Amino acid sequence: MYRTKNCGELTIENIDETVELSGWIQKIRNLGSMIFIDLRDEFGVTQIVLKDDLIGEQVKELNTESCIHIFGKIVERENKNKKITTGDIEVIANKLEILGKCKNILPFEINSDQEVREDLRLEYRFLDLRNEKLHKNILLRSKILKILRDKMDELNFTEIQTPILANSSPEGARDYLVPSRLNPGEFYALPQAPQQFKQLLMVSGFNKYYQIAPCFRDEDPRSDRAPGEFYQLDFEMSFATQEDVFKVIEEIIPYTFKKFTDWKVDEGPFIRIPYKEAMEKYGIDKPDLRNPLIIQDVTKIFENSEFNAFKGKTIKAIVVPNGSEQGRKFFDKMGEFATTEEVGAKGLAWAKFEQDGSIVGGIAKFITEDMKKSLEENTGASKGSAIFFIADDYTKAQKIAGLVRIELGKRLNLIEKNVYKFCFIVDFPMYELSDEGKIDFSHNPFSMPQGGLKALEEKDPLDILAYQYDLVCNGYEMASGAVRNHNPETMIKAFEIAGYTQDDVKERFGALYNAFQYGTPPHAGAAPGVDRMVMLITDSQNIREVIAFPKNKRARDLLMRAPSVVSKQQLHDVHIKLK
Repeated sequence: MYRTKNCGELTIENIDETVELSGWIQKIRNLGSMIFIDLRDEFGVTQIVLKDDLIGEQVKELNTESCIHIFGKIVERENKNKKITTGDIEVIANKLEILGKCKNILPFEINSDQEVREDLRLEYRFLDLRNEKLHKNILLRSKILKILRDKMDELNFTEIQTPILANSSPEGARDYLVPSRLNPGEFYALPQAPQQFKQLLMVSGFNKYYQIAPCFRDEDPRSDRAPGEFYQLDFEMSFATQEDVFKVIEEIIPYTFKKFTDWKVDEGPFIRIPYKEAMEKYGIDKPDLRNPLIIQDVTKIFENSEFNAFKGKTIKAIVVPNGSEQGRKFFDKMGEFATTEEVGAKGLAWAKFEQDGSIVGGIAKFITEDMKKSLEENTGASKGSAIFFIADDYTKAQKIAGLVRIELGKRLNLIEKNVYKFCFIVDFPMYELSDEGKIDFSHNPFSMPQGGLKALEEKDPLDILAYQYDLVCNGYEMASGAVRNHNPETMIKAFEIAGYTQDDVKERFGALYNAFQYGTPPHAGAAPGVDRMVMLITDSQNIREVIAFPKNKRARDLLMRAPSVVSKQQLHDVHIKLK
């Protein structure tokens, strides 16, 4: 037996008991005739006292992060430590065994406040995971997964696993391909999502399906997106509408968040914002509703402006109440931000409405009295306000204004604290123009167009809306879903508009196309992202802080050293030759 108690569960009530503890040395204080050790395990820290008869050469060589086992008696501490739960007691050791000695020099201090280079942390992730905050994040993730499963079971969903070795399909990102040894020249693809499988399960007569599904997408990483792989609470329902899916999400998400946070959590029903409105008001399809600023279109107000930068452009405005209090340096800094490569503005115009009714600064001299009056009537600008203007082509002006709005919210400390605000973004366009000017799917290709086959046959593709929706929380996309296209004729037409022939559909989505010939029920679903959910609940700034073994910004696993070169024999076995 290595322990009879855990380090974090000893209290004053355990005094005079003998105990065996095992854990890692967090701190050593050597006083010569007496050594104090802070012994840590997953459950907390207990102070261990080593006296003369135990201080031999072996003990003197102990260093932090060594793993030890002790046997001793629990006594009351003279100098109590109120910072830890076991601070009323200590253990006088009469036996000590070294279970695993640690190197004298650590790559970094485990529980130090000192910032450590991330690549070093990832290379020694087994040490990094001993950090109390990170360790608690992973334990909390486990609890969140259990709550999600319990809730899905309560709602009568059936957990079903779907294949990892699957077929390649266009779902918004590059596939990870896996060569087949038994089928030369052919490849599996790791699933970007269990999309086709869950739809096939609905055709198979299962009423409600779910799984905590691994998904694989060859995408560039971001602070809120792990490269390569991620997990989602994938679910699908037969004979379901968009409203049915929303009710499930509004049941599960607030319930889960409330279990693990003391922040205020929005209750359902969540606000619903059409995609077009979201882009107009927030410049982004994942708006942070904690930020009170909105974007307004003032193109018409400036249609006769003498300001050359506004001529022939779409002009967006952001009114900042009390913004006139800011000095010139603030406006200059915002201008520098807007013209960074990431944002892409040519400039950022602004003006201040002073308390005496005058307009000063920035482009004030180009704002006539009529324009001023119109801005006050149409945008809510008033004495003490500042207005930022973004002028560009329509799509770019929206994007830049969205980024400026976010930055203003941060710099002016306008973001509401300690609250989770949810909304559904609905009515996504079915199609969009690619960078090459080609009509392509804007969201999920398997979605049902609003208006069905008739809309596909009669409307301009760029005017067709789909039954697609995202759940957004505090500026992060937290779930995505759709009512599915379950009609084979509609499916063929939807893909035809995006440049696929009927033969393409039969070849690439043969299982779905074939299944849809045999009595397919209407079905719908969604997939909340698990990693992002845990990131939000723990208030982490980077998704890698809630994943046990994440990859770095270059999609490399520095701990396991993947990806890596493989042997010629391995390549030969799967019929691959490198140039």
